[in-house]
Amino acid sequence: MKREDVVIYGCVIIGAGVGLMMDQALIGVLIGLGTGYLLSLFSNK
Repeated sequence: MKREDVVIYGCVIIGAGVGLMMDQALIGVLIGLGTGYLLSLFSNK
């Protein structure tokens, strides 16, 4: 597993946790996915 994948998965899990606290798990997952993708994109350079 690549480092970028771990960053994305971690952000998705954190987003899901925050989303569950707000009763909007899917929205939290999607925000976490986008955040993780952007973090992995910018951390490569």
